[in-house]
Amino acid sequence: MDQYIGKYLDNRYELLEQIGTGGMAVVYKAKCHRLNRMVAVKILHENLMMDDEIRRRFHDEAQAVAMLSSPNIVSVYDVGQFEGADYIVMELIEGITLKEYMEKRGSRLSWQEALHFMDQIMHALRHAHSRGIVHRDIKPQNIMVLRDGSVKVADFGIARLMDSQKTLTQEAFGSVHYVSPEQAKGLRVDARSDIYSAGVVLYEMLTYRLPFDGDTPVSIALQHINAIPESPRALNPDIPVGMEQICKRAMCARLDLRYPDAQAVLNDLETIRRDPSVVFSYPDPWTGKAVSAAAERSGNVRTAPQRRAAEQPTQSVPTTEVISSVLDEEIEEEQRRKKRKAIFTSAVVIIVGVIFVLLFMLYRNFLSQILSPSEVHVVPNLVNLTIDEAKETIAKEYGGYFEVICSKAQFDDKIESGRIISQSPDGGSSAKGELTEIKVVISSGIQIEDSVYMPSLTHQDYRTAEAMLVNDYGVQVEYSERVFSDVIPEGQIVSTDPIAGSPLEEGQTVTLYVSKGPENKIVSMPLLIGLDEDQAREAAEQVGIEIGSVITIASSEEAGKVIYQSIKAYTDVDPDAVVYLQVSDGSYSSGQHEEEQSEEEEQEQEQEEVTQQQELPAVQDASLQEPETPETVYQVTVPVSEDVLTEEMLSAVEEGEDVSDVTVTVTVNGETIMNLSCPISAKQVSSVYQGEIDDIVVMINGVQTKNFDCVNISQ
Repeated sequence: MDQYIGKYLDNRYELLEQIGTGGMAVVYKAKCHRLNRMVAVKILHENLMMDDEIRRRFHDEAQAVAMLSSPNIVSVYDVGQFEGADYIVMELIEGITLKEYMEKRGSRLSWQEALHFMDQIMHALRHAHSRGIVHRDIKPQNIMVLRDGSVKVADFGIARLMDSQKTLTQEAFGSVHYVSPEQAKGLRVDARSDIYSAGVVLYEMLTYRLPFDGDTPVSIALQHINAIPESPRALNPDIPVGMEQICKRAMCARLDLRYPDAQAVLNDLETIRRDPSVVFSYPDPWTGKAVSAAAERSGNVRTAPQRRAAEQPTQSVPTTEVISSVLDEEIEEEQRRKKRKAIFTSAVVIIVGVIFVLLFMLYRNFLSQILSPSEVHVVPNLVNLTIDEAKETIAKEYGGYFEVICSKAQFDDKIESGRIISQSPDGGSSAKGELTEIKVVISSGIQIEDSVYMPSLTHQDYRTAEAMLVNDYGVQVEYSERVFSDVIPEGQIVSTDPIAGSPLEEGQTVTLYVSKGPENKIVSMPLLIGLDEDQAREAAEQVGIEIGSVITIASSEEAGKVIYQSIKAYTDVDPDAVVYLQVSDGSYSSGQHEEEQSEEEEQEQEQEEVTQQQELPAVQDASLQEPETPETVYQVTVPVSEDVLTEEMLSAVEEGEDVSDVTVTVTVNGETIMNLSCPISAKQVSSVYQGEIDDIVVMINGVQTKNFDCVNISQ
């Protein structure tokens, strides 16, 4: 099992599952418990943590991308270390890569769809380039396509600041099918290198072919430097002439004929969007030929923005042997890293396996009876039962000791849909200790082509589950009354209707059953009056009730005896209730008053003492101590919504900037008790303060607000 799954980074990020791996790091799906949102966490490979240069590059990636804020770039939220491991926290993207999207389509994209994607890629690059950052590895595998058709550029793994003078021999070599000629030569790269790679991506979208291919990376790199690919319109005549011109100019090998920046590409894309018949006036960047006379006579020629000549030092083209040497070094180093990783992983697996076997044998043969003398239960066999039948069987025959959890659904041509295929632990095995969870796999029956099936959502956060069902499956979501569960934490899905594996139709209503955690069993407050303090503590602890402050006061009762409890005896309370006690010091002797009181007065006094034991007594003697009153606790709740956006933030939204987070600051009696950034989707944030409040100031994005609630929760 992965060593990081289930761990918390900085007591904030809970790692849930591994969702990807790359040359430098492993990517996990995680939950940020501070802001209650799902994120992606990238952790550097263990075998690279000893390399200071690799760790520097890893942190450079985070620092570079953290400078960016664009709806078309994957956001970086945080960077840190955990037990010596370097990690980056990023936006979690629910989608597929552009490469996967094209492969699923199995054919070229329409020129309109290609223009739609290219426009968003260029917006991302324009923003990054304006911050001095070059991606250096633009390719379909690093472009995420979301369900709504929007695009986000990801993986700035080898991004570098523009003023970096590193060459190809010192930096990671981008995917050779998309590499720019200057990058292949080992020259300094700038924003125009990203434009070239994006041009290759556009070529692939329009033709469903790569412009260059070969048997070796060297042969492909040389083609980028020296060769001219086949014209896009020769492969796809449906492409408008102007669209082909944009593709050619973007991936022109000559820097002085290539687009100077992303904004110039965006200008031409917008022109094509408005008039697909347009033909630009600049010469063919690949052949140098002028625009055709027929196009000029058509009246559709448009003057493109003036090109800015790029000053580039004259350098000789490296020979095949030089490029081959560079690539061979990279290939050999990658092989060495893989070999070291394989040896290290194998050794760790063997050592851990041996230790596990030894510990298991030791526990099974010698310690199990000593350490786990708990009752043994036989796990029921639930295969071929429905979920309802399984729960009924457990309730009737096993006293509710087990709890059935549907872990997933899978197709099966032998077992009827909705019935259990397998279970863990297996039926007939032994289970010890407390409540045991039985995870079952449900049959979805025979797979019907093009049908959509209900996913397994057990143990998922209900908000994440709802978003997935609505956005990915197009169904309506409603909630049943929350249910108690001893094994599924509060806020997570216990079950669904329909169950996992059932066919779904668009617009169908799905009911989610959400856990409200273990049931708080009501207990009866024991009678503590008349007991010693130790006896009272023991009696309260037996039912799970906490003893709060214990005050000694003057009384005629025997010293050390409880004479008052703040919660009346035999009252039904939660097991986590707190009871406050008063204990007698025995300083008053009942003999001092026997001569002064008549029998009737004595009865009245006894009755009064009983009443005082059941209610908060009013102290009549100045020498008696008042019961200690618990300090007041207030809860401050601040609503968060789009209404809190300032004029500056609204202006930023109109300009396309991301302002989804707001900052909330709460100061009580001059002490700051809250200062955090949270998404608008959080709806509200809360904090508590213990003590009396004389002054309270609430600020949202630096502006004071009176829109908040302050409630006494200690009553």
